[in-house]
Amino acid sequence: MAIEVGTKAPDFELKDNHGRTVKLSDFRGEKNVVLLFYPFAFTGVCTGELCALRDELPKFENDDTQLLAVSNDSIHTLRVFAEQEGLEYPLVSDFWPHGETSRAYGVFDEEKGCAVRGTFIIDKEGVVRWTVVNGLPDARDLNEYIKALDAL
Repeated sequence: MAIEVGTKAPDFELKDNHGRTVKLSDFRGEKNVVLLFYPFAFTGVCTGELCALRDELPKFENDDTQLLAVSNDSIHTLRVFAEQEGLEYPLVSDFWPHGETSRAYGVFDEEKGCAVRGTFIIDKEGVVRWTVVNGLPDARDLNEYIKALDAL
C-alpha cells in the first residue's frame, strides 16, 4: 500500500541517468518535489507519460519544483532512453537494491518486478501532500499534478 498524504516522505539516495547521486533530502527547504514512479523505459505508456512531462517541463521543474522520475531500470538504460526521447529532467534508477525505494513508497509490484505508476507531491518540508497510484496500463493525468502543485 502506498504511503499516505501527511506522511513524511522516505528519503533515498539513488543515481540518475548521468550517474549523479540524487537524494530527496537535498531538496528539503528548497523545492517541492514531484516524485513519479513508472514501470520501465521504452514502453508505450511510460514513454507517453514522460514525453508529456517533457512538453510541459516548466510547470514541473522550476525555482519551486523539482521533477524526479524513478524506474527500476539501470542508469545505462535510462541514459539511452533520455537521449532518445529528449528528456532533460532526472531519470532516477531504483535498480539496486532492486526496487528498494519503490517498496519504501509502497508502489513496487512484487510479481512484475517493477514499480507501478505512483506519483507523490512532496512539499519543501519533506511531507507528502498529494498522491495518486495507477495500475500498470493506466496513464496518469498531468492536469491533476498541476492542480496539486498550485495548491501548495
